[in-house]
Amino acid sequence: MTASTVLVVGATGTIGSAVLRDLRRRGVATRAFVRDRARARAVLGDDVELATGDLADPSSVRAALRGVQRVLLCTPNDPEQVRREVTVIDAAAAAGVGLVVKIGAIGAGADSPLAFWVAHARIEQHLRSSGLPAVVLHPSMYMTNLLAAAETIGQTGRLFAPAGDARISLIDPRDVAATAAVVLTEDGHAGRAYTLTGPEALTYQDVAAQIASATGRPVEYVEVPDAAARAAMAAAATPDWFADQLIILWGRLRQGAGATTTDTVRVLTGQEPRRVAEFVRDRAHLFGSAVAAGNR
Repeated sequence: MTASTVLVVGATGTIGSAVLRDLRRRGVATRAFVRDRARARAVLGDDVELATGDLADPSSVRAALRGVQRVLLCTPNDPEQVRREVTVIDAAAAAGVGLVVKIGAIGAGADSPLAFWVAHARIEQHLRSSGLPAVVLHPSMYMTNLLAAAETIGQTGRLFAPAGDARISLIDPRDVAATAAVVLTEDGHAGRAYTLTGPEALTYQDVAAQIASATGRPVEYVEVPDAAARAAMAAAATPDWFADQLIILWGRLRQGAGATTTDTVRVLTGQEPRRVAEFVRDRAHLFGSAVAAGNR
């Protein structure tokens, strides 16, 4: 594929910012679509081209697409996600963009009980009907979700979750980003949908053991009922709609929705996907590492 500019929508997020870094290392011209220039500079640095706008403003999206040949579409779960991503797709189709890569979810489906996954399915359908060349990536649950529990683990030595004995093939967002960078810069992927997972499906008991090994401190997994998990989210001021969806998600995971593993990351990137042990070892200080505590 010849060199061309990639517009990253969702550029300050975990995936978007990592894709920008990967593309820039490859020497690919990039542009970041952002709402807040100051925050974007803090996250992305001063040498990234920014296009300021809002996905609620189609004219700003059209302006950001000028001269762009490829688009990464990665926005957070939100009640407005479908409308926002459809706005980008429609503008990209009108601009004659050559490829859109969408970050979806492993369980995307129109008949899912989970609104997050229904939204992704609706966006994917619109993308297919747009006629745009496109690739959809379906990642499993991100390892970075564990960071929400890091402070509690550091303080109590316990990992609380309504996970039961579910096996979940957690994936490092860096591996999702690396795969996205490949399909954005290589030919032959248009029209494909790829399922991305980590290399192993672990229970949360397994995850607790990995964190304990990385930190040098005992960590116990404590299963909590859905009602208790929902109450904890309310106490943390999690928006009701989001908390409700997370409870549904945990239920699906307990039914096996996250247990699939694939070798897609290795096949497409040439690198083995990171394991949970590596992820938590790199961030042991966040989980209350005994070594880090001893060095204070």
